[in-house]
Amino acid sequence: MGTGDSPGDKGMDGAIRDQLWARIAALDVRAPYAPVADLAGGVEAIRRIAHAHGLAPAVTVTHFIDRALSRSGGTATVHGWLTMLTDAVASERQDLETANHFATVCSARLAG
Repeated sequence: MGTGDSPGDKGMDGAIRDQLWARIAALDVRAPYAPVADLAGGVEAIRRIAHAHGLAPAVTVTHFIDRALSRSGGTATVHGWLTMLTDAVASERQDLETANHFATVCSARLAG
């Protein structure tokens, strides 16, 4: 995808985003009860799908979620991260500039 292109410009079906949102919602529901390894596996599955469909901001956020999970050793902060991931999937722009914006926000959150 070129700079400024949105997934819709390349014929990406809304079903992909719907699938990602369903996976994110399922992780959010399981987060208080699931082991970190299970959550990390779910995040990895989302990352693979997002990467395959050119959703760069979502891929970026999943990398930060992995870091947050490994740092916390728990699931207390996952809800906020999953909300950010939902926003990244929903983003109209799927270019490098947008991915960098999400990285900046994630970095601040991770440092905070």
